[in-house]
Amino acid sequence: MSHAAFALTGATIVPITSAPIERGVVIVEDGRISAVGGPDLAVPEGVERIDATGRWIVPGLIDAHTHLGVHETGEGWAGDDTNEMTDPNTAHVRALDGINPVEPGFADALRGGVLTACVNPGSGNVIGGECVVVKTAGSNRVDDLVVRSPAGIKSALGENPKRVYGDKGQTPKTRMGTAGVLRSAFVAAQRHRDAENPDRDLRLENLVKVLDREIPWRQHCHRADDIATAVRVADEFGYRLVLDHGTEAHLLADVLAEKEIPVLFGPLLTARAKVETANRFPENAVRMAAAGVKLVIMTDHPVVPIQYLIVQVMECVKAGLDRETALRAVTIHPAEVLGVADRLGSLEAGKDADFCVWSGDPLDYYSTVERAYIDGVRVG
Repeated sequence: MSHAAFALTGATIVPITSAPIERGVVIVEDGRISAVGGPDLAVPEGVERIDATGRWIVPGLIDAHTHLGVHETGEGWAGDDTNEMTDPNTAHVRALDGINPVEPGFADALRGGVLTACVNPGSGNVIGGECVVVKTAGSNRVDDLVVRSPAGIKSALGENPKRVYGDKGQTPKTRMGTAGVLRSAFVAAQRHRDAENPDRDLRLENLVKVLDREIPWRQHCHRADDIATAVRVADEFGYRLVLDHGTEAHLLADVLAEKEIPVLFGPLLTARAKVETANRFPENAVRMAAAGVKLVIMTDHPVVPIQYLIVQVMECVKAGLDRETALRAVTIHPAEVLGVADRLGSLEAGKDADFCVWSGDPLDYYSTVERAYIDGVRVG
């Protein structure tokens, strides 16, 4: 991609990690942000000036839990590569190998200001496989979009795996069986790690990365009892736990805050289709944030289409979540959870020039994305 130097001037800039700037300036050079400041910030000679008066400039939103590209929009079974439901433990499979980066979901992401997404395997298996962080534009080859791979291992507790394998007459068909599959897998990984010259085993090698805290354990769970199990097993094996969904995480918010376990909350714009989502309310996000839990808001795309990530943020603000926390929940917080905060999640010198120019306040439903930049190149 070409990396021309330019400066956007006159906008309301929301850096996320510092106070908003009125009539601000963002300077981009070599695909990165070189400076952010107020109207007195000098623009170097030879740098193109783009008038953004009246607009808002916000970091590219980050959707930390999606199935973008592995569950293709409008393709039915032919484009659904979300779940390899042939074994309760598929720790060796990678979402990266199933992503189609030219399916319509990627264009939808740009329309909603989402410039980075974590793509996960589904939750049909107890252990689903590797997650990957990708940018949502810039190449027709997914390898060129990767920011971090792997970015975690997906796992599921609760209704999904017990339904999938119970219907097959296999383990697990209960919550006890699901926890048993997890423990057995990690014990095998411990033995693999401790062995001299062990045979190659992709499942166990990935689980060792979790045990060694190289990548987090991305635990799908809704109900408070499943969340308690997730914490219990994580304490037993010492890995970094991230809770995905966390419908009832507010009921254990004090424990999660104490243990510094983040919650990726959502999706929010759907019917309560399962027993374990009966207590899902945007107010739960407010309670978690008040207790000190690191809050992330996500869509679970295509469960909620990725372009509506910002609408979910609005719903949480209407429920009482403060603006600053709400915007952090789709920018710097997911960047930190995904291990990419050195490059993304805020407007700061040295970070990737990934941001959107909105027609107005992004928390105003009528505001739209007028321009989107990834690595300093306009992509939308």
